[in-house]
Amino acid sequence: MDQPPAPAPTPLTEPYWEACRRGELALQRCAACCRFVHFPEPACPFCGGTELPYTKVSGQGTVHTFSVVERTFLPGFRTPYVIAWVDLPEGARAFGDIVGCPPDEVRIGLPVEVCFADLPGFGPIPSFTPVATPDSPRWRTTS
Repeated sequence: MDQPPAPAPTPLTEPYWEACRRGELALQRCAACCRFVHFPEPACPFCGGTELPYTKVSGQGTVHTFSVVERTFLPGFRTPYVIAWVDLPEGARAFGDIVGCPPDEVRIGLPVEVCFADLPGFGPIPSFTPVATPDSPRWRTTS
């Protein structure tokens, strides 16, 4: 199977990828209004501020919404896979795929945390994986 296409870092996104190489999730945060901005932008979509340093975030959150992709139009993606918007406790919403569980176990409100997988020839790519809790299916026992 082909591998997924590699991202093409730009001066705007390079700090994001640098954080990923350190095993951290970092998002832009507007210095003027203090809101997080994701995906990277040259100016804050909320107030127009142009000072948007990258700030490390916890990488923990809950699934806000998701979609199960059954048919892909790009090489290297094995279907089905899940893409989601994840609400972070810092007040940001991050986009990524959900890995580490079958697509039919993904739910709105599912606790997740960031994880990184190496894309050969590029480096770490962030994804989200469910956080094991006593209510998660892998913790349930049948008796």
